[in-house]
Amino acid sequence: MTDDADATTVPANPADTAVVVVGGGIAGLVAALECAKVGMNVTVLERDARVGGVIRREMLGGVEVDLAADGFSLRGGVVTAVLDEVGLGGQVVRPDHGGVWIAGGSAPAPLPDDTVLGIPANAWAEDVRRHIGWSGAWRAYLDRLRPPLTIGQEHSLGRLVRTRMGDRVRDRLVAPLSVGGYAVDPDDVLVDVAAPGLNAALTRTGSLAGAVAALRAERESGAGEDGDGLAGLPGGMSRLVDALVARLDDFGVEIGTEAAVRGIRSSGVAGAAPWRVETGDGEIDADAVVVAVDEPAARGLLAEAAPSFASLSADVAPTVSLECLTLVFDAPGGAADRPGPVVHAVPGTRRAATLLHQTGRWAPLREAAGPRGLVVRVTFGGPGAAPATADLDDASATAMALAEASALLSVPLDEVRLRGTRRDRYAQPPPATARGVAERAARARGALAPAPGLAIVGAWLSGTGLAQVVEDAVAEADRLRRRLLFGGAAG
Repeated sequence: MTDDADATTVPANPADTAVVVVGGGIAGLVAALECAKVGMNVTVLERDARVGGVIRREMLGGVEVDLAADGFSLRGGVVTAVLDEVGLGGQVVRPDHGGVWIAGGSAPAPLPDDTVLGIPANAWAEDVRRHIGWSGAWRAYLDRLRPPLTIGQEHSLGRLVRTRMGDRVRDRLVAPLSVGGYAVDPDDVLVDVAAPGLNAALTRTGSLAGAVAALRAERESGAGEDGDGLAGLPGGMSRLVDALVARLDDFGVEIGTEAAVRGIRSSGVAGAAPWRVETGDGEIDADAVVVAVDEPAARGLLAEAAPSFASLSADVAPTVSLECLTLVFDAPGGAADRPGPVVHAVPGTRRAATLLHQTGRWAPLREAAGPRGLVVRVTFGGPGAAPATADLDDASATAMALAEASALLSVPLDEVRLRGTRRDRYAQPPPATARGVAERAARARGALAPAPGLAIVGAWLSGTGLAQVVEDAVAEADRLRRRLLFGGAAG
């Protein structure tokens, strides 16, 4: 209920409330489910021939592989809650090789064990020195001699690490994780969002290394965050899409594909549904509309309905251009049995940003690929730089991906062994840990306040990552349905 609703408040009849969701990606499907499960009359309109957005699975070289997200964060339990709701909760699997490796000027090596966001608790540890060298270790040791910062004085992760431990720790341990994992420069990562409690622990312990050790001790003892880590689904994350569609069908939700929406406007009719959604086949009246498309499309659709939102042109969320090449091989002897890490390149040392060895990470995929099957995804691009493959034809891009995969896996790979390849391009929004994401979302949604019944969801608001997208979509749908059913301000 809303904050201003008391125990005698009588809600509106959900069946009399029509909701149109524009966009059938994960954010749109989850928002639709949140509205449908309380009895609202929901319609989903997707312009493409399929729903699911970037989550999709294709057959390559005789193996079905995930082309974008192949797993999800367990943080907060939001994705697992949705999986439980659609009947997949008991089928979650954890990666059997979850290690992260870093590749710099030398051969790839594992990320040091005793770190937080790549920041080491002990710069002298052998697995740390392997990456930063003796000179880097000496510079990082100065952190122990510097006075602690005041809580909140340094918000930027990159600047905090550079100031306390020097460039080598920042560039060779922290940057590969933020650039390779989330396509964001560490200088733009907010410390208190990415690692809650780190600034406070720094003040308490007197050094950044001490703060890392304290946070790790809290997490290992169970006093810190729990339920973190990565998980997936046997058969791939597209099973979540299929299960959401099936559950929506149970609730009578109509899902239209190849259904382009041209605009959203006020009906202007007193006593009627307040909104009209214009499609190529006519108009749909709605009590509420959830816009679950990318930012440029959302601004266009809402230009008439919410001009204050559409005019926020100076507040456009930055995106990073990425290219991903998924490669399926008959692996050379022993390669398919290698540990399956994610390998992040030190920025500036390689043309690729990161490599994901999918058959190494997921046992169900490894079984499907066969004893010699090897599935990897090589990602190019990063903040402030176009992908190295951007101007290449498919054959040249594949050749570059092969060369990078060979170097990042330390395994010779060639086109003779290649069974299948797929090239995809993405405009990736910043993660929730990036500077300005929360403020930008608040301004965008604040601009919709004069138009009750309209909501916006998606990665460009929540930050990239399945867990963030799902959590935000659930929260926005809950706010919308409370207002529709109980009136007044959203609780």
